[in-house]
Amino acid sequence: MGKPSDLVQGTLDLLILKTISLEPLHGWAIAKRIEQVSGEVLQVQQGSLYPALHRLEQQGWIRAKWAESETGRQAKFYALTATGRKHFEQEAANWQRLSGAINLVIQEV
Repeated sequence: MGKPSDLVQGTLDLLILKTISLEPLHGWAIAKRIEQVSGEVLQVQQGSLYPALHRLEQQGWIRAKWAESETGRQAKFYALTATGRKHFEQEAANWQRLSGAINLVIQEV
């Protein structure tokens, strides 16, 4: 297996929103979940993850709350807001439309 792929520009926010749509998670858990669900193809570096989380929080799409992690340490857990859920649904629909169109062009004979 080759080196894990870098994320396509603009998809990190969508991946984060999807990941925390199921349950609040702390940063390391968000990165690990994306890596696991993608079959180890996608890796989110801390230098990209935390600025994205901060940006999403500033936009009101996620909220952060300090709580105890599974290791007993304090960690910032991120959860989706109602506004964030609406934004995620719109962006997911846009992604489906765009990726479907790209697949049509790629598969053209």
